Order: sequence, then C-alpha cells, then structure tokens
Amino acid sequence: MLPRLASSAAVIGAATSFQSWKIAKCSEDHVHCVEYPFPQYGLFSSFDAASIRRGFQVYRQVCSSCHSINQISFRQLVGVSHTEEQMKAIAASYDIVDASPDDAGEPVERPGKLSDKIPAPYKNEEQARSANNGALPPDLSLMVKARHDGANYVFSLMNGYIEAPAGKVVPAGLHYNPYFPGAQIAMSKQLSDGQVEYEDGTPATEAQMAKDVACFLAWTAEPEHDFRKMIGVSFVFGIFCLAVLGGFHKRFRWAPVKTRKLFFIGDK
Repeated sequence: MLPRLASSAAVIGAATSFQSWKIAKCSEDHVHCVEYPFPQYGLFSSFDAASIRRGFQVYRQVCSSCHSINQISFRQLVGVSHTEEQMKAIAASYDIVDASPDDAGEPVERPGKLSDKIPAPYKNEEQARSANNGALPPDLSLMVKARHDGANYVFSLMNGYIEAPAGKVVPAGLHYNPYFPGAQIAMSKQLSDGQVEYEDGTPATEAQMAKDVACFLAWTAEPEHDFRKMIGVSFVFGIFCLAVLGGFHKRFRWAPVKTRKLFFIGDK
C-alpha cells in the first residue's frame, strides 16, 4: 500500500510542478504569459493569411516608426498576404537608396522593388538611439524566436500596460508593464482602439491589433513555417506508406520461406 501511495504522490507532484511552472514567483521580476490559441501552433495548421496581412498593416502604420524588420523582403509577402501587384505598389511607395551611386558619386534614391528589404526607420544605431533618448529599438524580424513565450509574449506585452502598483516607483521615461523583464519598459503604450482602419473591415480593437501584429511577427521569424510543416507531413505520410508496403512484402514474400519445413536425410 505504501509503495502505491508513494508512487501516486510522485506522479501528482510531477504533474503539479509541470502545470505550475508558469506561475510567477515573488522572487521573479515579471509575470509569465498566458498561452493563447494562435492558429499556427496546431499540428496540421498554418498561418492565418488574413491576420498576417492585418499585422503587416499595423506594423507599417504603428511599429515601423521605430522598429525594423531587416530580414524580410517585399517579395516574401507575395502569395502569403498580398498579390504581386499589391506588393509592387507597396514597395514602390518606399524610397530606397541604390547601391550604385550616380556619375558624381552621390547616392541615388529610387522606388522600392520586390527584391528590396523592407527599409528600416533609421540609417544607423546612433541615429536610432538619438531619436529614442538613448534606447535602441530592437529589430523585430526574429523577436518571436528571441523571446521564450514567442507570440504570446508579444501579445501580452502590447496589452500589458497598466498603472504601477502602490509602492512601485517607475523612473521618468519608463513605463510599467508586468510582462516585460523588470516590469519597466522604455516603449510607451502604442495601441488603442480604432487606431488603424483595417482594409477588410475587421474592428481594430486593441486586442485585435495586438493579435495580428503578433501573428505577423511570428511569420517574420519563420516564413518557411507552412512549407516546412507541409513537407514534414508529406514525409511522415511517405514513411507510413513505405512501412505498410514493407509489411506486405515481408508477409507475402518471406512468410513462405520462414514457415517452410526442411528435412535432412542422411546417407543410406
């Protein structure tokens, strides 16, 4: 009886510790994110193309004034959230400094092309720090991969701005956000209801915009996600078919050989 109770207690303890690993401790400096049902996390699910499109719109109108996505080209969004003609029009709205100067050695600006990277808001790190009181806005291309909770972190952070609790002193220039390590972040609250007018008519609530930009940044961190998952499913299906064929081959080709009887007749 005692060994059974001990084993049961061990199982319950392990399950409890597994379930409570996201509970914030008093010694920790931030609150852990809640797991949200983003569609791309399903075993056979892909990204929500409409959400990526809306998230790209939120990025362009809100986030791109400070943050860059240096790893993404305009062409990568073709067939994902926009058509080729739409992305050509968006790319042409940007002025890109051509790598080849003119005859006088001066830089030449031209309309953007699909092959160009999406331009950053600042020319260099020094300009970015100067415009943000010494803080450097991080590049968002791999932000979802760089944070432990991924898209959940981005969503929680964008919705997590609240008044500091009593007794908590927030220095000037910082803002209280319990989901940010240290709970003090230099970026002010960026989203508010109705801030963006979505092209598809979706109500632009704060939570909706945070969800869409989190989905978009999850895609920028892993643009090959859908293709990789499709190839993985095809590969597993192929392995299953080969296993079935192998079983039939073994049964019908080798079963008579393995079950045959051999008689050894000695010399007369």
